[in-house]
Amino acid sequence: MAYTTIDYEALKAFSLHVFEKFGYTPEESAIITSVLLTSDLYGIESHGIQRMALYYRCIQNGRIDLHAKWETVHETPLSAVIDAHACIGQLVSHYAMNRAIEKAKAHGAGFVTVRNSNHFGIAGYYAKMAVEKGLIGMATTNSVPIMVPTYASTAMLGSNPLAFAAPAEPYDFFFDASTTVVTRGKVEVYTKKNEPLPEGWTVDEKGLPGHDAGYILNNINQRLGGGILPLGGATEQLGGHKGYGYGMVSELFSSILSLGLTSNHIDGISPGGICHGFIAIDPHLFGDPDAIKAHFSAFLQELRQSPKAEGQSRIYTHGEKEVEATARIRKEGVPVNEKTIEEMRQICQDLNIDMTSFLGEITF
Repeated sequence: MAYTTIDYEALKAFSLHVFEKFGYTPEESAIITSVLLTSDLYGIESHGIQRMALYYRCIQNGRIDLHAKWETVHETPLSAVIDAHACIGQLVSHYAMNRAIEKAKAHGAGFVTVRNSNHFGIAGYYAKMAVEKGLIGMATTNSVPIMVPTYASTAMLGSNPLAFAAPAEPYDFFFDASTTVVTRGKVEVYTKKNEPLPEGWTVDEKGLPGHDAGYILNNINQRLGGGILPLGGATEQLGGHKGYGYGMVSELFSSILSLGLTSNHIDGISPGGICHGFIAIDPHLFGDPDAIKAHFSAFLQELRQSPKAEGQSRIYTHGEKEVEATARIRKEGVPVNEKTIEEMRQICQDLNIDMTSFLGEITF
């Protein structure tokens, strides 16, 4: 599948305009766009601008309520539970993490869960919000079921990512990973590429290895069995039960504490249903934040300078690749595949937007 590169600022202006045409305010469009394009800057194509078409479909079919107003249904000085009432995930999540940050600044820690929401982009975006305020951050979410538990043949959990971020020098620690081998978005990208899935990513309705991306996605969508494997794969030999367990931790901090829908009850058709969890922790709880940051930074540097495996020249710590990808993509442009460009053109046609006025003539 062919790719083209689009100037970051041009793509940002385009996205802002499109979400305003959807019906969001400029401020709301800026938050949604920031989450999407941060994913693209980090090199995570599956959760970047290619998700625009998904949100458009969800607004059209009512799964995302464009005019929804979230509601805090339970609150303490340290915690809150928010019902999103089917609004788009980025907006309520941005608010929820800011509430967790406020509570952490006031009381040392903040815990906020959200129920009845929608896809919120990359979990790491919200964890990083805490770091920008000098805090430690965590974010997670469940989703429609795509993960097949160890020794099962039917998807019961979502991709259920866990994201953590903490202040450090010269790079903040930033870890964001699904608890499945890959996300649904990665399988969607392989569908667009019309390429077979790698061994060990998915299983069919019998629990046997699957390689046809379109077939696997249809099985997931139609609840016909099969899905994506947990981290570690199909058996306990390489730790599949551990990925399954991490996915359950995500459910605990998203759907269970919020009294929302667990992944297996999210149908992908009804409005909302997805649940999120956000935590912010002030290092002051443990002493001098500057000393803690320096201690962590020293350890990260020791990791980077530790002996390399034969043939390897560098050891990364989590967050380095994202910093380097951001610098490169801001300079060279955001890679966008031809299928995503087609989806963007269709949206522009529907909404009477002149795409070329933002992005120029796109060629492959």
